[in-house]
Amino acid sequence: MTGKMLLEAIQSTKAVSIFEDLYGPGEAETAQRRYTGLVNGMPEGGAGELRVFTAAGRTELGGNHTDHNRGKVFAASIQLDAVAVVAARQDKRVFFRSAGYPDVSVNLAKADGSADLESRPEETGTTGALVRGIAAELARRGVAVGGFSANAASTVLPGSGLSSSAAVEVLFGRIFDNLYGGGKRSALELARIGQIAENTYFGKPCGLMDQIACASGGAVTIDFEDSAHPLIKHIRFDLAAAGYALCVVDTRGNHADLTEDYAAIPAEMKAVAAFFGKSVLREVRPKDVLAHAAEIRKVTGDRALLRAIHFFAENRRVDAMLAALEEANANTAAGDAGQRAIFDYLGMVDQSGDSSRELLQNVYSPKKPGEQGVSLALAISWDFIETANIVGACRVHGGGFAGTIQAYIPLDCMAAYRARMEEVFGAGSVTELRIRPVGAAELHF
Repeated sequence: MTGKMLLEAIQSTKAVSIFEDLYGPGEAETAQRRYTGLVNGMPEGGAGELRVFTAAGRTELGGNHTDHNRGKVFAASIQLDAVAVVAARQDKRVFFRSAGYPDVSVNLAKADGSADLESRPEETGTTGALVRGIAAELARRGVAVGGFSANAASTVLPGSGLSSSAAVEVLFGRIFDNLYGGGKRSALELARIGQIAENTYFGKPCGLMDQIACASGGAVTIDFEDSAHPLIKHIRFDLAAAGYALCVVDTRGNHADLTEDYAAIPAEMKAVAAFFGKSVLREVRPKDVLAHAAEIRKVTGDRALLRAIHFFAENRRVDAMLAALEEANANTAAGDAGQRAIFDYLGMVDQSGDSSRELLQNVYSPKKPGEQGVSLALAISWDFIETANIVGACRVHGGGFAGTIQAYIPLDCMAAYRARMEEVFGAGSVTELRIRPVGAAELHF
């Protein structure tokens, strides 16, 4: 539709319903202002009608550092998202404008008109690399990719463990596919395309969890035992109905120089697997690890062994968390039975946090013992829960070592919790999350 038509559609009753589904009750007016600004700021060069796309950020609910060893994870799409107003172009150029970042311009064609989709060393680590890589992978799958102009904005907090990069990847995938591929790609295929682009063009050896969660919508468990065909299961998870708010607390830690810490986790887990002649821990029986603990620690060191034990415990915990939520959903009207199941789930959130702290050991960098914001945030959260005499839970969120924690707090205590955490970590450090049903999609008003 034209810009004028889209501006009118954004104000419609249908748009209000869509916005409240994405962002929550009472959030339509804020969304209308945001989308209106994107339409009005559209760059020149688009030749087609204006179309609107969104891709969600994600929160990890369980399965901390398990996907890289073909484990199980539990994650969900959230209301924080990347949104783009898009117009197709007649040439092969992609022009991407995103608030707060430099404009990105990528030409997918050479001077003679042939495709220019090979990776470029000078683009490594840039948004342009993702654009070219995603276009190349879609072209390899038979899509005649073309150009587009886009004006975008993201509310996914960078460096917060909410997957701002993965959201942009699946956003690009959905735009390309809907404009030029008939919109046929599933959430899993879009996720894999984004991962390939990040691995081979952007230059980061990421897993697949983030992209799947951002693209899928809702809460999902993902079993990576067959990495080529991960098993994805959706689960209804209505936090407000259960009486809880889910939030993350940004401890404002420094992520610089943590690459070595992050890389050591999968490497040490794989070292334990290698003891048994296997490539990843999922190929090893948990009882064999404990039975050979004395020999393993001599070969890999104690930390690697502890991290392996964490891996197996988290796999079991993801299954148990899913079972608890299924029990809660089945007993929504049963009162006490449903509430007990929610309390069981929250207990497993705490267990996941304990395992990450004690076994996985990713709450602070051993190179920077003076910087322990994650540990401090957890300690203050535990004190708040105990002092208020409430049932709540908290855990490290995402990669760890610095960054965010995740907390479940009763709705009537959320204001007090926010105030307490912001006293220490600053205004705006607490972000309440909402699990949304839409992952990566085109919006039709």
